[in-house]
Amino acid sequence: MTAAAARTAGGYRAGELTVHRVPADVNAVSRGVGGAGGRAPRVPTMAALHVGGGEPTGHAGRLRGPAVTAVSIFVNPLQFGPTEDLSRYPRPLEADLEVLREEGVELAFVPSVDDMYPPGAQTRIVPGPLAGELEGAVRPGHFEGVLTVVGKLFQIVAPEVALFGEKDYQQLVLLQKMVRDLNFPLSIVGVPTVREADGLALSSRNVYLSDEQRAAAPTLQRALKEGASVSARGAEAVLTRAREVLAAEPQFDVEYLELRDPELGPTPAAGRARLLVAARIGTTRLIDNVPVQL
Repeated sequence: MTAAAARTAGGYRAGELTVHRVPADVNAVSRGVGGAGGRAPRVPTMAALHVGGGEPTGHAGRLRGPAVTAVSIFVNPLQFGPTEDLSRYPRPLEADLEVLREEGVELAFVPSVDDMYPPGAQTRIVPGPLAGELEGAVRPGHFEGVLTVVGKLFQIVAPEVALFGEKDYQQLVLLQKMVRDLNFPLSIVGVPTVREADGLALSSRNVYLSDEQRAAAPTLQRALKEGASVSARGAEAVLTRAREVLAAEPQFDVEYLELRDPELGPTPAAGRARLLVAARIGTTRLIDNVPVQL
């Protein structure tokens, strides 16, 4: 099947990428495949997939069993605030589809904004208080937009397993809560953050960094790792060490650095925790996190 034919395909052909743009079409295919008894992972993305990253699409391939891996590509306007970069967000669709072919993905859903939000659509999924903290404190309404679009995609694609990267850790936690609270019949799997060789977390926004900023950007992950390395001395030692590393790089403007429990509740006295950071370097906003054992 040629790339042009795949983009207009009405069904599914094993071993080839088929691309659907209409919710009803992909719904019919994905439910039919899932009904065959196999697991049907789905990897929701915005766009600008990380070439060669291998995760989470590669991880989906290891989970899928006899069924297909479905990937959605949609830049969701609901999760962008009025001052954020919706118009600048990369949308290299053909390059993204080529990544999916290389990873062995067989079903892509590429809807338009009108497909996802027809005229008159008003219903939203409202998250709990956690959505107003950390990322939510800086980006009001962001997680309502995320949960709404992901809830819609779950209904359209009907996965048994959905994969989300751990780089957006708060998003992962909130989606896990949504699935539990609203009884979605699927499992959410967190996928480890994909990184450059120098430790910088892969992100579509990395393309906005100048050469000087790109050279400094891995300091974010180094601060987290050095903080985690002193976890035997307690939570305050973790935070102090991470702050010291960040303070040594003047290009960073830190928005938050916090140590939370794995569900993003208060810092535990002992046990598993998560160290999270958000910072701006120039006009580019970066986030990252690492697990910590106190």
